[in-house]
Amino acid sequence: MSPVPSNVRILTLATVYPNPSEPGLGLFVRARLQEMAHNAQIKAIAPVPLFDYLHPSQKLRPRSAVPFHRQDGCLELFHPRWLYPPLGTPLNVFCMFAGVLPLARRLRKTFPFQVIDAHFGYPEGVVAALLGAILNCPFVVTLRGNELKFATYRLRRPLIRWALRRAARVISVSEELRQFAIGLGVSPDRTKTIPNGIDPDVFSPRDRNDSRLKYGVPPGTKAVVCVGELVERKGHHLVVRSLKRVLEQGIDTQVWIAGAVGRDGPGYEHVIRTLAAELGLTERVHMLGFVPRTELPVLLSAADVFCLPSSLEGWPNVVHEASACGAPVVATKVGGVPDMLPSEKYGFVIPVGNQDALDSALIQALHKTWDRDTISAWGRARSWKMVGQEALDELVSVIQHST
Repeated sequence: MSPVPSNVRILTLATVYPNPSEPGLGLFVRARLQEMAHNAQIKAIAPVPLFDYLHPSQKLRPRSAVPFHRQDGCLELFHPRWLYPPLGTPLNVFCMFAGVLPLARRLRKTFPFQVIDAHFGYPEGVVAALLGAILNCPFVVTLRGNELKFATYRLRRPLIRWALRRAARVISVSEELRQFAIGLGVSPDRTKTIPNGIDPDVFSPRDRNDSRLKYGVPPGTKAVVCVGELVERKGHHLVVRSLKRVLEQGIDTQVWIAGAVGRDGPGYEHVIRTLAAELGLTERVHMLGFVPRTELPVLLSAADVFCLPSSLEGWPNVVHEASACGAPVVATKVGGVPDMLPSEKYGFVIPVGNQDALDSALIQALHKTWDRDTISAWGRARSWKMVGQEALDELVSVIQHST
């Protein structure tokens, strides 16, 4: 690991960087960038929608909610507004490009960045490719998981392939995503897998009794915890269905779901609550809303099992965070999950969308006696500091080879 030159200048493009109106958005992007910003000069463009599609009654997003320019730690942030169709069409790429190009051009004059660092292959990666062509600047794309979904769309897949083939480097958070990039024609020597990490100073086991008391877990009751946006692909509804089967096996269990409304739409919380009511589980399913990052270790320490039956992930950070707090995990075989749970010492990996497998795994996990210290040591082994340095090494390499 070579020292980073002091004059490295990076422009980052990320639509999922946390902002004052969406504090839980893209915390994994923020964590990596903050670590990188300790050793490089970075400015970030984090566009926000002009219309708040989650709350249509609000129409225009108030400018006071998310300032155009702000400082977050070592990172200087710009939040230009962009207008795009709400159904996620390929026009989104060109809408975002039109929204950020004037700002990127102005920054290029005062901050002559040497590389563009795009988070997600679509739409950011495609926009970065367009910016790179206009501004004559190399760009790097990090694949984080949604690319697998977007690549199934007839018009988006060619855009993703076009951008990735032109990228100076494609970073992926899992080997699955690296192979996806290679399958689209990216040369293997221009790809690099850099898994996410955690902040070990935040995510560590807390006192179990105090944690359970805080969240009202009754004595003798098993606690299943889920964390993630309230969207269908996170599979919270599957856990609610499993709860019925778990109770039928005589295991006194309740479920705690932490998560805010996702950008996919505000309706899914109602779906989860309705399902719980239909199954007679309203009193056993606790919807916590957004739980701040500083409070999350307490919730995870209260868990007998953490569950993420998602249908789509890249490297789901919350799995590592749950492990770091000593919680065994039941999660689906998506993205980097098999690498995160390489042994049944840490949890169980199950097929996607298999309700019976989820039921059985939760029942087995709730019966099993786990070594929470071993789980925690494994979960805490990879830090964001390591991730930031590895990512920065790749960007510096791109800069050096382009000069």
